[in-house]
Amino acid sequence: MPDLSNSRILIVDDVKANVDVLVQLLRDDYKLSVALGGEAALKAAEKLPPDLVLLDIVMPGMDGYEVCRRLRANPATAEVPVMFLSALDEVRSKALGFEAGGNDYLTKPFEALEVKARVHSLLKAKAYSDAVKQKIANELRIASEIQMGMLRHQVQEIVEGTGLHAAARMEPAREVGGDFYDIIRVGNDRVVVVVGDVSGKGVPAALFMAVSTTLARVIGRDHDCPGRILTLINNALVEQNPQTMFVTMACAVIDLAKATLRYASGGHPSPVRLRSGQPPALPFDSTGPMVGVFPDVEYTSEEHPFPKGDGYVFYTDGVTEAMNETGELFGNQRLLASLDSSAPPLEALLEAVRAHADGYPQSDDITIVTIRRG
Repeated sequence: MPDLSNSRILIVDDVKANVDVLVQLLRDDYKLSVALGGEAALKAAEKLPPDLVLLDIVMPGMDGYEVCRRLRANPATAEVPVMFLSALDEVRSKALGFEAGGNDYLTKPFEALEVKARVHSLLKAKAYSDAVKQKIANELRIASEIQMGMLRHQVQEIVEGTGLHAAARMEPAREVGGDFYDIIRVGNDRVVVVVGDVSGKGVPAALFMAVSTTLARVIGRDHDCPGRILTLINNALVEQNPQTMFVTMACAVIDLAKATLRYASGGHPSPVRLRSGQPPALPFDSTGPMVGVFPDVEYTSEEHPFPKGDGYVFYTDGVTEAMNETGELFGNQRLLASLDSSAPPLEALLEAVRAHADGYPQSDDITIVTIRRG
């Protein structure tokens, strides 16, 4: 059984005599704090979230129902148990208490043993819940470390000596995400770039990402046609995909001897092409549907010259769909404008996305891969 002696209880009542009774009853077992009104209670809970709130209902100014609703609306206190202690004994009053988010309701006058039993029960449940959440958080942290370990972080080392300059970044929206990228060097003349975005979030997306990454890495080494690479990845994923998950994927094969870039896409947004003396552009269309759903799909490829000085910026829709607090998307226009400068494209794009979001929480994974011929 968890040790509850360090649990913090916030007692909220405007009648000092009622507060004194509860303090006398609980002070030997728990850490207590007191608020004599609703506003004071919210400030105290914001400053140091308690493990339990004992809350009166009828108070001047803000009543207990509103206090409870505001506690639930604040992420810092949303899951703190609340027990109403009130002289209101009508069924309607109790129903309102539970509708406001209360966990328990006890009518005054109350029996001391019953108060202690209910307090102990609520604190015990919270302690177990906190332990489970901590265990899950630890496992997600380990999963995140494993996932990030699958990605190549020093991508410039992969293309060293080819005349290419590469950079990559993946920032998951949660502990684990569904985006991935890879840069694969095949001999001295061929480099394969893969960027993908798995449907969904969390652990299922991360597992599907791991499978997709492995397939891309293995198949990408053996084929010089990006359409064929996507076709083979799609066939492998369709064979065993009971949850019907999918991944949008862009694949580019750079032939350094021919100075060309061949491209194929399974429902993925076009990379941005950067050319000296010309504005950034989105030159590619999707060459097939998202990967992993439909069997017997043949993805096609298209080829473009890749002379020295040109570059490409691959990304996932976490970039273009990044939102600010008004719900406005970053969009393609800002994407192109952010890359129309001499600044390093990865840093320029990330900075523009963050400036647009202006602190609004990230809702999707963000992945950016840049590659340029020097």
